[in-house]
Amino acid sequence: MDLNGEYLIEADRQTVWEALNNPEILAECVPGCEKLEMTSETEMSATVAIRIGPVKARFSGDVTLENINAPESYTIVGEGKGGIAGFAKGGADVKLTEQEGGTLLSYTVDAQVGGKLAQLGSRLIDSTAKKLADKFFKDFSEKVGSA
Repeated sequence: MDLNGEYLIEADRQTVWEALNNPEILAECVPGCEKLEMTSETEMSATVAIRIGPVKARFSGDVTLENINAPESYTIVGEGKGGIAGFAKGGADVKLTEQEGGTLLSYTVDAQVGGKLAQLGSRLIDSTAKKLADKFFKDFSEKVGSA
């Protein structure tokens, strides 16, 4: 699954960067997030409950931040296990560019799913992933832009 997008956030780049590295802000914005905590300067553990079509799953996993170029870009790499529902793993490149009116956040995701989730079909998975990403960035933009 490949997914990409851009969002203009009405805040300066440093503010957006700090928010992207703040587990409290991220936990409030990630759809279905039950727990998100930093385990080191570049690692987080998370528990997220989501529904994709008829499959409801609770994923537990770890995320690592790599290729960090503060406050401009990084790569997020992670894997989550959802028990009988399957697994999801992949990465995302995130880039912040200063623009008039705020900061342009660009992302490119490459992810794979397995287990029951993979049986749902790529169209359903892709459309659900896009909806979840849109919800995250809408909530993130509102939270960070109002800070």
